[in-house]
Amino acid sequence: MRKVLMLAPLALVSAGPAVEQPSPLRMKATVSTLVGFGTRHSLSDPNDPKRGIGAARAWAKAQFNAIGAACGGCLTSETIARDFTGPRAPNGVNIVDVLGVQKGTDPDRVVIIGGHIDSIVGDVMDAKADAPGANDDASGVAVVLEAARILSKRKFRATIVYAVFSGEEQGLWGGKLLADTAKERGWKVTAMLNNDIVGNSVGQGGVVANKSVRVFSEGIRESEDLKGGLARRMNGGEDDGPSRALAKTVDQVAAGIPGGLDAFIVRRPDRFGRGGDHLPFLELGYPAVRFTVAAERWDGQHQYVRTENGVAYGDTIDKMDFAYLAKVAAINIATIRRLAAAPAAPEGVTVQGALSRDTTVRWQAVPGAVKYRVHWRRADTQNWTVVRDVAGATELVLKNVPIDDNFVGVSAVAADGSESLVTFAGPAPRPSELKTGR
Repeated sequence: MRKVLMLAPLALVSAGPAVEQPSPLRMKATVSTLVGFGTRHSLSDPNDPKRGIGAARAWAKAQFNAIGAACGGCLTSETIARDFTGPRAPNGVNIVDVLGVQKGTDPDRVVIIGGHIDSIVGDVMDAKADAPGANDDASGVAVVLEAARILSKRKFRATIVYAVFSGEEQGLWGGKLLADTAKERGWKVTAMLNNDIVGNSVGQGGVVANKSVRVFSEGIRESEDLKGGLARRMNGGEDDGPSRALAKTVDQVAAGIPGGLDAFIVRRPDRFGRGGDHLPFLELGYPAVRFTVAAERWDGQHQYVRTENGVAYGDTIDKMDFAYLAKVAAINIATIRRLAAAPAAPEGVTVQGALSRDTTVRWQAVPGAVKYRVHWRRADTQNWTVVRDVAGATELVLKNVPIDDNFVGVSAVAADGSESLVTFAGPAPRPSELKTGR
């Protein structure tokens, strides 16, 4: 028989734990090495040992191998590949992603962190010209490698996949390759963190923006059908889909890092009219967000390296801020530490309470959870404001919390306090829907 706890609200959400800080000097060395390959255009020579995309990918794989050796084999490297053809590769190209895989005790549940290694200049088809790609996106690759160096020192419940994508500039092909691979392998993706253009603190026109990093996330899920989207609209869950829940977790984690950056949560999947390697994950229904600097510098993106009228164009390393980049990495690392150590997010989270001053919340038990955290907030706010911890039960009655005026969600908590994403509570299925499987 289901156990029920009846509690009254009054507890505030606490900040996340402090995390180990990455090394700005080590990340600068990573970016400098990647810039040194001249170009990393996806159509450049894949076999040249010193210049081009092939040499860069081989170096990234060697880095994962070295990290794995340092942790006694806890991390292994692999490559996945597929041929793609499109307007930016009319003759086709073999896209290769380099992965570092750190197996967890629950190996099928996966947390992914990624950045793309390829670079371009003003002519997207020019695979010969120098395309340093320091900020776009050697910065993201530096975050991925630094996360692997730090997180490989600890064992986790979930598997962590460190992804170095190719083909982003040709059509988000590296992201699609890994998203499809995740589906083919049956991974249960808890989160995908995409880092793309994360290493400058001075934007276009000299604007200084060194206090925050933007985190983009979808609300209504791209993977939802019309019925699912309408149901979310009816339940008021537009701001609480899995990817938005991930963004809110990032925000909470960032707030707990002393001297760190504010996570500026942008409530759209990506910058206006633009995209990144997290989008193919959203298409398949996986929670995914994009990290990008607070103020972009467009004369440093997709440009030939040159100086015109006193303006230095090109994505060169001198335009980067490695102390800022390290702070972006710290948020990624702390978020992964929390989610990879936590149980899976609860499923089957429902609420009842129509025509009542009380709301009843129910959820399915989660393996590895020592307790659950019920979150709620008034319906005119965006972030969870009140929580109650529940142990030994999968049901809670919220006294004097009317369902019409409040939103509710539930997360699962491990013995070390690591907390999963919050699952938004919807209505329980009607008996007719249970019979028909709808």
